[in-house]
Amino acid sequence: MKMESSYAVLLKLLVFFVLWSHFEGRETEYKDVTCGSLVKLMNTRHSVRLHSHDVKYGSGSGQQSVTGVENADDGNSYWQIRGKANHPCQRGTAIKCGQPIRFTHMKTGRNLHTHHFSSPLSNNQEVSAFGENGEGDDLDVWTVQCDGVHWERNDAVRFKHVGTNVFLSVTGEQYGPPIRGQWEVHGMTSPNQHNWWQVMEGVFIQPSQDPLHQSAHHTEL
Repeated sequence: MKMESSYAVLLKLLVFFVLWSHFEGRETEYKDVTCGSLVKLMNTRHSVRLHSHDVKYGSGSGQQSVTGVENADDGNSYWQIRGKANHPCQRGTAIKCGQPIRFTHMKTGRNLHTHHFSSPLSNNQEVSAFGENGEGDDLDVWTVQCDGVHWERNDAVRFKHVGTNVFLSVTGEQYGPPIRGQWEVHGMTSPNQHNWWQVMEGVFIQPSQDPLHQSAHHTEL
């Protein structure tokens, strides 16, 4: 399963690179975050990017850990924006404020997830990465909390978990070995300064006037 997942990830990256090379010279004024885009998300209060890796929690659920990292070049901080399993979003369509979505970790194929386990450092709610090859369960779904109609790239937004009503947050606690210096990511019950996030680097899928062709706007890879 891991080999298949890694192959699928490499194939996906190859497609993004091809799309970028084809449309590299085209400028866009499109400002919305779109379905299918592959992005890094930064917590604006602590300037750390949402990260995951094949390291499991030693307590709580024992699932794959989710952390925050300061390194902007980290390759384990890419997440693909997807719709719900039973209600997928169309590739390239703008994500609406309040829309339920999933975040799938590029390297491991697991979804951003939370549940009623305590986080190891702050005793808030544990956030993990869960599932296989992009498919998990109903606790992988988050809504985008933003003003206006659509989630725009320059917006600071919150992500509220549909199943447990917590907000994706960072409050500054840092781990020791084996992930020394990485920050705890957890769920908090109230909106506050610790749960604002902004899209940073990534590959942004644009809507297309021609439904048979779509383009990607590349800002880092």
